[in-house]
Amino acid sequence: MGLVVVVPGHVVGAVRQGDLDAARAQMGFSLAWHIVLACLGVGLPLLTLLVEWWGRRTGDAACRLLARRWARAMGVLFAVGAVSGTILSFEMGLLWPGMMGTYGQVIGLPFALEGIAFFVEAIFLGIYLYAWDRLSPRAHLWTGVPIVVAGIASAFFVVSANAWMNQPRGFTLRGGEVVHVDPWAAMFNPATGPQTTHMILAALMVAAFLTCAVYAVALLRGRRDRYHRLGFTVPFVLGAVVAPAQVVVGDWAARFVADYQPAKLAAMEGVYRTGSHVPLTIGGIEGDEGLRYGLEIPNGLSLLVGYSPNTVIEGLDRVPPSLRPPVTGTHLAFDLMVGCGLFLLAMGGWLLVMWWLRRRRGGGDWLTEGRVVRAFLVFGALTGPAAVVALECGWTVTEEGRQPWVVWGLMTVRDAVNPAPGLMAGLWLVLVVYALMTAGTVYVLRRLARERPVPTAPQEPDVRGYPVT
Repeated sequence: MGLVVVVPGHVVGAVRQGDLDAARAQMGFSLAWHIVLACLGVGLPLLTLLVEWWGRRTGDAACRLLARRWARAMGVLFAVGAVSGTILSFEMGLLWPGMMGTYGQVIGLPFALEGIAFFVEAIFLGIYLYAWDRLSPRAHLWTGVPIVVAGIASAFFVVSANAWMNQPRGFTLRGGEVVHVDPWAAMFNPATGPQTTHMILAALMVAAFLTCAVYAVALLRGRRDRYHRLGFTVPFVLGAVVAPAQVVVGDWAARFVADYQPAKLAAMEGVYRTGSHVPLTIGGIEGDEGLRYGLEIPNGLSLLVGYSPNTVIEGLDRVPPSLRPPVTGTHLAFDLMVGCGLFLLAMGGWLLVMWWLRRRRGGGDWLTEGRVVRAFLVFGALTGPAAVVALECGWTVTEEGRQPWVVWGLMTVRDAVNPAPGLMAGLWLVLVVYALMTAGTVYVLRRLARERPVPTAPQEPDVRGYPVT
């Protein structure tokens, strides 16, 4: 679906402060907009295949209609994501030529493989959309599998390039020149495992919870037919299943940061002084000697990192002031990401309890009327925004916590940014383009959602086994 790249930071070299801020804002805004579409490109094809497979197996007309509508939305989002991804690819070269000129040969492999995955996804998406009534149900279902695989592979390749920026490997610096390049070692660097796994699971959660949130609103408005119940239940269950795994992977990623990027961990947790018995601080803003106005849990961080209050945590006092990442933004983004993740995990537990209670009482549809169900749907409608907030905050932590390095320990933002003036004009142009794309995408998706009425009775299948829709 496009490129996941860096959001460079603070340092000003030869460029003017306004131009540097414009470059950072342009890259940050472009990435924040595109990454949601990239997540939908990973998760929505899987959801579509699930409901198509279930509809084919059971003959459920509502599943068939969901699959068709989600497939059309998938096509629209893929096209828009291709545009925003192309913009990001140009921004890599135009805004940060220092990094690409020096290290482009090192990280070129994952970007090239991502391009191949993108074309595979595009080819099979075209087949999937336009051969629905021209192939047998089984053959059509199999044409969707490469879309899922290519979407996940695309996310893996691009995030592995970003992981390299956090743990650069696969080359030798000799006299300031890059030699002995090993692109495979660069792509499979120590950060690749936790970062790519964390991102792919996040993509599935964003796609699942955003989709179910749309149907939660419809259910709250009284549309309790099977079509809307399935539209809520299928993606919500997927998100609820992925959420516990994401908690485990998130812990893995945090421990990796503690081992390989202690300065980032210090910014994430607001640790200013190296020592043991370090508390876990929730909330708070940066102060002269530590975080202010935060809630401290005694020994909490030492226990989380090393399972002992005697675990020593490196603080920002080990980092020169000019190389310290920003604390307030990184710390609050990390706390908000964790909070949203716990909320989504709790929603999955709530669903499990409701299902278990309904089963004990003799079964039936768990989405029947009632105050508890209505409250659940209200919070269910919030799961989509919560997943997006967690995603954006996670990338804020990843990028802000690396500052002022664009390539960890090797190249600062001063050396990477384009020194040419006039970058502010590019920012305004990007804002206008994305505003138009947002309005157009919302308009088209709303038209697709209203194109056909929801069936109120089972439909007769056509000769290929599909219900006539």
